[in-house]
Amino acid sequence: MKKSNLIMIIFMTGAFFTFLNETLLNIALTELMHYFEIDAPTVQWLATGFMLVMGMLMPLSASLVQWFTTRQMFIGLMSIFLIGTLIAGFSVNFPMLLAGRMIQAAGTGLLIPTIMTAMLLLFEPHERGKAMGNFGLVMMFAPAIGPTLSGIIVDLLGWRWLFFVVVPFVIGSILLALRYLENVTEVTRPKIDVLSGLLSSLGVASVIYGFSAVGTSAGGFTNPVVLATIILGTAALIIFGLRQRTLAEPMLDLAVFKYTNYSRGMVIFAVVVMAMFASNIVMPMYLQGPMMFSAKIVGMILLPGALLNGFLSPVMGRIFDTIGPRKMIIPGMLVLALVMFFYSVIHPGISVVIFIIAHILLMISISMIMMPSNTNALNQLPKRLYPHGTAISNMMQPLAGAMGVSLFITIMTSGQQKALDGITKPTTAQINDALTVGVHHAYWFATALVVAGLIMSLFITRSVPPEEQ
Repeated sequence: MKKSNLIMIIFMTGAFFTFLNETLLNIALTELMHYFEIDAPTVQWLATGFMLVMGMLMPLSASLVQWFTTRQMFIGLMSIFLIGTLIAGFSVNFPMLLAGRMIQAAGTGLLIPTIMTAMLLLFEPHERGKAMGNFGLVMMFAPAIGPTLSGIIVDLLGWRWLFFVVVPFVIGSILLALRYLENVTEVTRPKIDVLSGLLSSLGVASVIYGFSAVGTSAGGFTNPVVLATIILGTAALIIFGLRQRTLAEPMLDLAVFKYTNYSRGMVIFAVVVMAMFASNIVMPMYLQGPMMFSAKIVGMILLPGALLNGFLSPVMGRIFDTIGPRKMIIPGMLVLALVMFFYSVIHPGISVVIFIIAHILLMISISMIMMPSNTNALNQLPKRLYPHGTAISNMMQPLAGAMGVSLFITIMTSGQQKALDGITKPTTAQINDALTVGVHHAYWFATALVVAGLIMSLFITRSVPPEEQ
């Protein structure tokens, strides 16, 4: 077996269980509320806290992968993830469970940029689509089956086994790495600027928290705490960016944005992430509200598209290596725009089969865009910028996701409230009709956003690394 393929198997084995962990708790939140006698906003910190820790640590990954070897990073991070998993599984109170969850996030947040940086060095540009596609199978498939597995495990064994069940597999991936994993990245030990680390962590965490709190805070964007948090985070990120320009060895080299395909690719990537994350929240609300489907039925409606998205990832990777980005991204953006437009005119009379088909088309379009735009963006960078390019790319997902969800929910809620103006005691039917109006408004915005991304995609070209020019 080729060295690169063996290393990829080790990476994919470890990553599968960290990705699975992201959605494994979703179904168990209600049970955890009863078990620990806590309310919904408190239990939601298991998701919010996880996302915050991941976002805070991702900017540091560019420096850390240059300080430690591939083996040290992978084995160390999987060990951190294992410790967090055990703490969560044996937790006797909610703070202990939350602490375990955040330790898991520390391992996960740094693991993905580490793996992606190593993959860029392992594979030549003409092979990266296939490699990224195979890795994408894990990224998409593991979270897709998480809720289903979670329901089965919780019903049969209890919530603690959501953590215990992954322990032997994580230990197995660590043992596999100890035996077979070779070092790929180069250790250069650049100077780490502590102030940059503090600014980036404060900025990313504040922005993610601020946008995440929009939907749960009175007044939404106008809530003083939400507004102050977003302003603080934005200011910290601006100061961080300005500081990087003055450092001889920046913690996160923003020179990556001088490369046009990288900049355009990141914009398109962010647009798709916003649309995907927001749809994952808004569409289930519509299906359970005006459409009156149960949570179980909604899960079954969305599952085919999610599974297909995972299985298509390796296929799209091979196609990308053959035909390049334009013939994938442009049609993908067009299909995504059409699906967003369809969602902007939906009504309760539409057949469930149509919703399943629409969601399948949504996930196919995402598989045509996300991996090709990200891989093509990274392909344009010189090797010295790989750690920085992957760090920014991985930061983009939680940032764009949090922004997308908050914007969509705010637009939807505003539209719903306007539709209910003048109605003092709305009936269930009136509330559902108003929600339909709000969903229409949200997806009109999504359609405009995706069309802007479609226009941007027209300027994408196939990247040639500077070393080959």
